[in-house]
Amino acid sequence: MEEFLTAHFWFAVGQIIMIDILLGGDNAVVIALACRQLPAHQRTKGILWGTAGAIVLRVILIFFALTLLAIPFLKFVGALLLIWIGVKLLTPDEDEDHGNIKGSDKLWGAVKTVIIADLVMSIDNVIAIAGAAQTSGNADHQMPLVIFGLLVSIPIIVWGSQLVLKLMDRFPIIITVGGMLLGWIAGTMVQTDPGLIAYIPQEKAWGYGLGVAGALLVLALGKIILARRPAQEEAS
Repeated sequence: MEEFLTAHFWFAVGQIIMIDILLGGDNAVVIALACRQLPAHQRTKGILWGTAGAIVLRVILIFFALTLLAIPFLKFVGALLLIWIGVKLLTPDEDEDHGNIKGSDKLWGAVKTVIIADLVMSIDNVIAIAGAAQTSGNADHQMPLVIFGLLVSIPIIVWGSQLVLKLMDRFPIIITVGGMLLGWIAGTMVQTDPGLIAYIPQEKAWGYGLGVAGALLVLALGKIILARRPAQEEAS
């Protein structure tokens, strides 16, 4: 039991919860759109069942992701994807919408829509959470803390998503920190890639250094893209 009280374990849990909140904004919108045509007395059921089904599906996907990350160089590829996800978090597309999400007036139709939409949108969450789980310091704890972190995040997403989104609008630094967190996870993932482990020292200092480098890379790329956008808009 003592191993579950370590700083590594709780740091990983905190990362998973933050990732799910930051990358779950779209999921909250999808849930609302999918359930908007349900009778009022069924909307809560649609939200709860749809979210529960989506979380179970995500746990299964993360289990496979954790297994796949043991293959040489896949962590490196996953790290590159996390960098890209982090940069996208800092530079959202203004014209992104969810007009293709169709609501249903039947409970299980709405639940099915939520689960399918979440499956399509979950690649970023799955890669990020799998990477965060591996910072726990013990392979035996990865799936338990993934499940724990996702369970804790369910009420936050279902009932607190609007509050979280308002806080992000009011304090943009939250999004910046989230993007840099993904960069941090990407950097630490590279250090433990089975294909690169022979070439990268495994000291903690190197892990921290790579994490900082990944966080700064996301921040720098985000700043560069945002700085170029006004020029591109004027040219068009």
